[in-house]
Amino acid sequence: MKFKQFLGLQGVKASIFMGIFYAIAMLVIFLTGYSAIPGNMDELKVAIVNDDAGESGTQIAGQLAESLPFKIDTNLSNEKALDELGDNKYALVIHIPENFSENAQNGQSAQIDFTVNEATATMVSSSMNSVVTEINNQLSASFSTQVAKGVLLNMNVPEEQATAIADQVENAYVGNYVIMNDVPDGMHNNMLPMFLTMACYVGAMIAAMQLVGAFKQSRGKASKAKLFAYVQGSALIIAVLATVFALLVAFLIADLDTDILLKVAGQQVLLYMAAFNVCAIFTFLIGEAGMILNIPVLLSQTIANGATMPREMMYGYFDVVSHISPMYYSVQSYFAVMFGSTEQSPYLWGLAAVFVGAMLINIIIVTFVHKKVPVNAEAKEKIVSVHAEPIMK
Repeated sequence: MKFKQFLGLQGVKASIFMGIFYAIAMLVIFLTGYSAIPGNMDELKVAIVNDDAGESGTQIAGQLAESLPFKIDTNLSNEKALDELGDNKYALVIHIPENFSENAQNGQSAQIDFTVNEATATMVSSSMNSVVTEINNQLSASFSTQVAKGVLLNMNVPEEQATAIADQVENAYVGNYVIMNDVPDGMHNNMLPMFLTMACYVGAMIAAMQLVGAFKQSRGKASKAKLFAYVQGSALIIAVLATVFALLVAFLIADLDTDILLKVAGQQVLLYMAAFNVCAIFTFLIGEAGMILNIPVLLSQTIANGATMPREMMYGYFDVVSHISPMYYSVQSYFAVMFGSTEQSPYLWGLAAVFVGAMLINIIIVTFVHKKVPVNAEAKEKIVSVHAEPIMK
């Protein structure tokens, strides 16, 4: 049996189709879906509860209602708003207590409560955290000036001089916000390393089932070693084809520099081969039922790939998975090459090690677990059929 004949098998053709299909479908759906962030953030609802009867509370509530880029609701009690927040009907509840103005005028601590429900989408909680930080910074600067001015007036310092001193107090501290390895706006950019990795991995998982099926279907038509080489060669072809279509979609939708194209393409091919061999382990062992084991392995890697949390935050199981996970090394390598977070090479070496290790395991399985089938079995069947034909006539 020649390689060209092997490529013509239904399972191989299906693998090529699924590799391309998953690369396009997953990337188009995920990248276009997440590109709505932050564009559609104004659809989130925020409740502002003002229990203060004084001028300061009313002024701040009005300013926040006008300046915040969300749907604002001011007609709720604090208790009702917190209940609605617990049901994720609001993204943030801002509560101005009843003694707010009084405390501010007396130079005491004037407190505003910002309540966020973290048991919600990660993007919502992180965005609200940023919003609260910005509000607190602005209010802190504003009230430091007012408080300083009030104290100086109580000390009988002339008003003009008190204002000048208060301005000095405000400007004594300047927050310097520095961005390292800036990621372009849009969650589709931030999540691109994970999406590229997942699209590749899922396609490789499906291909592992189909190509190993083609391997078993072809037993007796070629040696185990030759068929195993055919399987790896077919996987490599699919890896290249899927990479072409995946990167076409990624570079059209996401904000990527074309000068990293070759680096990303090379890694995507390496990832496919690593993921394919990892998924093929269970398929070589127990056939199509191996998909049952491959699914939880995939899901575990979506947690352990480092896209949402670092290793330091992972539980022990996910920490272990991250060290043998193609997805972890791929995601971290993509962050490095796309956004310059760190060196790419250590993660590429890790990905290559997973690929080599998984392929060696598959070689051992094919060598010692799969029984040897005579290569001439097909020829014997033809001879039998030729001799049997005249008898039947």
